[in-house]
Amino acid sequence: MRRVKFSLSLVAVIALLAAVVGVVAGRATAAGGKGSGGGGKGGPTAGKRIDVIVKASDSSFWQSMLAGAKQGGNDYGVTVSLFGPTSETDVNQQVQLVENSISRGVDGIVLAPNSSSALNNVIDRARKAKIKVIIADTSVTTASDGFIGTDNTKAAEQAGARLCKLAQDAGKSTGDVLIESSVAGVQVLKDRETGFRAGLAACSGLRIIEPRYNNNDINTAASQVNDTITADPSLVAVFAANNTSGDGAARAIKDNKASDRIPVVSFDTDPQQVAALGDGSLDTLVVQNPYFFGYQGVLEAGMATVNTAPPPNLDPGAVLADKANMDEPAVKQLLTPPTAKAGK
Repeated sequence: MRRVKFSLSLVAVIALLAAVVGVVAGRATAAGGKGSGGGGKGGPTAGKRIDVIVKASDSSFWQSMLAGAKQGGNDYGVTVSLFGPTSETDVNQQVQLVENSISRGVDGIVLAPNSSSALNNVIDRARKAKIKVIIADTSVTTASDGFIGTDNTKAAEQAGARLCKLAQDAGKSTGDVLIESSVAGVQVLKDRETGFRAGLAACSGLRIIEPRYNNNDINTAASQVNDTITADPSLVAVFAANNTSGDGAARAIKDNKASDRIPVVSFDTDPQQVAALGDGSLDTLVVQNPYFFGYQGVLEAGMATVNTAPPPNLDPGAVLADKANMDEPAVKQLLTPPTAKAGK
């Protein structure tokens, strides 16, 4: 499938506001709306019911996607309901949430799946029930009505290249690099590992040691990074593959007073990561736009419900944020997006 890509380094907060008669430019970082739908006229999509199901209800990253979905519903007269399991590792609960949406007979579902394959059967059942399904963030190996998400391989190549430069700037041409990640076997994280390795290849003297997996637990991530710092005197850098890993890595860097000698590049953003970027315990964040995922996902689901084809594959891109640019308006909006709670 052809992937449509937009550079967020140029316009970090742009969204494609998909009306049923076309696509026009609009904002993707507006404040979350009051209520869960009905603010705009919406045209043929008015009154359509869209369920948005994220990976985890307790994550600020996914709460930003919920906020974007809520605003999209308000702007286009779509009734949006917000859901998510309590943990990204709870695939069964996410399957049940999709089953619930099927039972309620909604018109569309925007789903950020916790697995590339484990939700295939329930997605197929939803589509057989004439429910349109837009997939966000993690692609699945079954058919859907559209996909929106970052090309994680390309985005992680930027992370690898940045960490290579940080090591070079510190005068380190050899040594070990730790990949701290959350869950083994998840395709998004595998893509990030692949891209990171490609981006770091320019620093041929840096050796990537085996990834550590923390099961999306900050305390475990902190312990793993701490243990590696203690046990490996050749450690020169850390790549944290998601926000939980980044939070844990930042804590370990602070505990070891290592911010001046071990640079850390982390994917995603949450309040703890932004604070760590400010105090130097994280050096760079690879920032996606989950608010855009939610807003655009609702619009694409609405398009699909009235048989107007949304883009089959839409990539909003990613931005590298560091201490030098984190207060620039466009970057700051990405670092501190609105959030909303599931069930609200």
